[in-house]
Amino acid sequence: MYELFKNLGTWLTSGSQWTGTDGIAHRLAEHLQYSLLATLVAAAIGLPLGLLIGHTGKGAFVAINLASFGRALPTVGLVVLVFLAGGLSMLPVYVALVALAVPAIVTNTYAGMTAVDPDVKDAARGQGMRGHQVLFQVELPLALPLIMTGLRLALIQVVATATIAAYVSFGGLGRYVFDGLAQRDLVQVLGGAVLVAVVAVALDLLLSGLQRFLFRHRTA
Repeated sequence: MYELFKNLGTWLTSGSQWTGTDGIAHRLAEHLQYSLLATLVAAAIGLPLGLLIGHTGKGAFVAINLASFGRALPTVGLVVLVFLAGGLSMLPVYVALVALAVPAIVTNTYAGMTAVDPDVKDAARGQGMRGHQVLFQVELPLALPLIMTGLRLALIQVVATATIAAYVSFGGLGRYVFDGLAQRDLVQVLGGAVLVAVVAVALDLLLSGLQRFLFRHRTA
């Protein structure tokens, strides 16, 4: 065990391991690219949906159940299914990652909207605000903390799952995991897993700190 972790340390700190198209820096950039793009697409789908059902109160049952269904989807199975239908491309990976991220965004956005005090909304309407004004000037600002939490959770889930890109012969940090398994190289497998975990934890801490900073200054 000591020898394994010693070799892992050497693998992670070797200068040659960080350079080139198969180096950690390049694989990390690929991994972040996949994760950020998938999260942005998921946000473009999930935010309007969550805001709509939270504001109108219509379609909540369907939307929340769809979100629960999305959470239960086997990610690798979905990748294989889309891969068989559409061929070798990044599309299966993005479809799976977006499907994974949308539920957290929808449910947190909806929860944030429904948590807004009805008296506050009634007071806004009493002052002559129209529906869209109540949404963007009252409900959305008050729901923002939960919405940002949903975006953060979605991004972390996607980062942790983006290793599946390597499953269909693309890049990212998952390349080390799948190549290591194929080569029976436990150090490479463990190195890839450690890198993914470190990136996920680092992003979580960074986004949590940013969220606290923004709302502390907003309420000051």
